[in-house]
Amino acid sequence: MTAISGSAAAVTGAASGIGRELALELARRGCDLALADRDEAGLQSLAAEIGRDPARKVSVHCVDVSEPSQIQDFAAAAIAAHPSLNILINNAGVALLGTFAEVGQDQMERLINVNFWGVVHGTRAFLPHLSNQRAAHIVNLSSIFGLIAPPGQTAYCAAKFAVRGFSESLRHELQMANSPVRLSVVHPGGVATNIARNSPSGRGTDNACRAETIDRFEAMAKTAPAKAARIIIEGIENNKLRILIGKDARFIDLLQRFRPVNYWAMLAKRLAKMTAPAGK
Repeated sequence: MTAISGSAAAVTGAASGIGRELALELARRGCDLALADRDEAGLQSLAAEIGRDPARKVSVHCVDVSEPSQIQDFAAAAIAAHPSLNILINNAGVALLGTFAEVGQDQMERLINVNFWGVVHGTRAFLPHLSNQRAAHIVNLSSIFGLIAPPGQTAYCAAKFAVRGFSESLRHELQMANSPVRLSVVHPGGVATNIARNSPSGRGTDNACRAETIDRFEAMAKTAPAKAARIIIEGIENNKLRILIGKDARFIDLLQRFRPVNYWAMLAKRLAKMTAPAGK
């Protein structure tokens, strides 16, 4: 079990969405913070809000997690600012709308550099320090799209399945080595953030299809970011290996276990009913 009060955490993608709510909730529970994001203005606003509590120490770091050198610099600066840092949350992520045929190779590589390599480089940069703590915890954000693979999400699924596989294998290595570092993988379902609306589309994506995809996502995104943050933090406290967020995530987790090959046939019908206009 990793205690939150008295700890210090590094959080990537902290300026908005789940990352922002994680930072706020961790601070409420007595945790100091090293906050990272590309959005410097968003970081400063968040730090000012948390900084109203004089008991909390907060450092901000403008970081692009797709750049390994920036992650190394972030780790060094975060550890220098918070020598007892013992929690790492690799939360930063981006989305990309479009089928494989519509998405450019450079667009796909950019997403994977953020969503997968950002997790790997962040883990590598912080792990030596975390391994020297009495108790430490790494949290890696995957997705329900690290459990299932719907059409139109080839890039996102490739990255989130990779996060899951990397994290589970690393956890087993840490366990075998009797490491003090625990590792949780998070699979959020639909969380009400702006990730879909703010995401780019494949260069061949039709605008009407983009709008329909965003509307469908937002109609199904039932979990508030603050609730998602609380579930993740409770998962850290209780050393949960897999953290599922939302009823949709729990349903999908079960479905893919019982129908690992043909789950999509059932899900497509379910989604069509959920998003059909009223009266149809």
